[in-house]
Amino acid sequence: MRATRIAVSAALLGALALPIASATTATAAPVNALTQSCTDPGPWIVGTKAVTIRSKALVKSTAVGILYRGHKFTVHKTSGNWRYITDHTTGVKGWVSAAYVYRDVPMCLD
Repeated sequence: MRATRIAVSAALLGALALPIASATTATAAPVNALTQSCTDPGPWIVGTKAVTIRSKALVKSTAVGILYRGHKFTVHKTSGNWRYITDHTTGVKGWVSAAYVYRDVPMCLD
């Protein structure tokens, strides 16, 4: 019984190693193909399905709209943990929690 397990395990390991040995070598994209510099952060992103746009930088202030994931928006200023934005899709301006909107920052390995 023990010899059978070893034989099966060896056959299984050999089968798993085969694709790795035959894999092609990956190549990196040329530096000039990158569209974004390492020092410039990317666009602002909504990190959840949606975030409420408020009239003031307070949780209990009046909701004036909703900023959905995928909407393009501009951040005009920051106050504490709040960002004053304009939603380009709806034109609504107001405050959103900074916990849900952030910049996409590229990682550069020099």
